[in-house]
Amino acid sequence: MATVVITGGAGFIGSNIAHALVDRGDTVRVLDNFSSGRAINLADIADQIEVVTGDIRDPKTLDSVLHGADYVFHEAALPSVVRSVQDPEAAHDVNVNGTLQVLQAARRARIQRLVYAASSSAYGETPALPKVETMAPDPISPYGVQKLLGEQYCSVWTRVYDLPCVALRYFNVFGARQAPDSDYAAVIPKFIALMRQGIAPTIYGDGGQTRDFCYIGNVVEANLKALTAANAPGHVYNIACGQRYSLLDLVAAINVALGTDLQAQFEPTRTGDIRDSLADITAARRDLGYTASIDFAEGLRRTVNWYLADHG
Repeated sequence: MATVVITGGAGFIGSNIAHALVDRGDTVRVLDNFSSGRAINLADIADQIEVVTGDIRDPKTLDSVLHGADYVFHEAALPSVVRSVQDPEAAHDVNVNGTLQVLQAARRARIQRLVYAASSSAYGETPALPKVETMAPDPISPYGVQKLLGEQYCSVWTRVYDLPCVALRYFNVFGARQAPDSDYAAVIPKFIALMRQGIAPTIYGDGGQTRDFCYIGNVVEANLKALTAANAPGHVYNIACGQRYSLLDLVAAINVALGTDLQAQFEPTRTGDIRDSLADITAARRDLGYTASIDFAEGLRRTVNWYLADHG
């Protein structure tokens, strides 16, 4: 049994990791400032974990939370391309400066391994598909730059300070506990929330843009395996399913799941949004033993059912 710290552990991905760790018997500490994380995401395991309200930019808080811990999942961030375009300084402060503070604290605490939540936004609009980790990154948003800097810091901390770090480049993650009601909500929970009310969703662009949607269960699997994979430290891995679907495909699939027949409305493409995204997950399969066993259709079915059970 290990002691594991999750920064941003009240958020969508962090809270799902927390549940998986509790299920396998680990001791879990969550650090979150609740700027975007939600206490409800941890409500059913609140008596089995330690939750610390604090900021990753505060070294004293980090030292206290990481004391005696074995592993760290660094999920805390100001997520959203749109938010980073609107307020790049605030996003940089959390996503870059905050990550630096976490790495320094992990080094002081002699953490055995840190797993970092990187992002496919680092690729930007590189035309070749699928995206492979050996491609030169070319982010087109402040968020993409910030997450890329974070994974580069992780690589350097592995080499220079002997802190084993693994960076997981998440593609479009979706599933239970993903908030649908924020201005920066991801597309799947937002569309489900609107369409179940009979409201047509808005697509920014023509709807032909594609995404490699990845169910949260796959992402949790990748994180847990990254903790112990022998060859993973110092490397970056795509975490996705290796399949892509257009936003029009997504609307059609949600219509089927909900029994609705809503047509999307269209607005101009937003600054920083990429056109197409598809991952090569060969490296994650090879080094992490990652399976991506839950495909888009099954993941969407589980997600819709979760929201219909009044969790949204």
